[in-house]
Amino acid sequence: MKLIDIGYGNAINAGRIIAAVSADAAPVKRMISAAREKNLLVDATCGKKTKAVYIMDSGHVILSAKQTVGEGATLSQGD
Repeated sequence: MKLIDIGYGNAINAGRIIAAVSADAAPVKRMISAAREKNLLVDATCGKKTKAVYIMDSGHVILSAKQTVGEGATLSQGD
């Protein structure tokens, strides 16, 4: 199991990430609102501006104040 640091002492399991996207787009903001209504939103920003949004295979949406690894970067599965 590989953990990805999302800032402020928080980490998520890399094997369960479906997508890592920027929080600026309108469709992403709608996805955040829908996840909040369904109680599937995890806010790991510690009050800072959201820079990255991680969509997990469980349906959870995780907000992070730390920017994603890089545009076009892929996460490798396996150790």
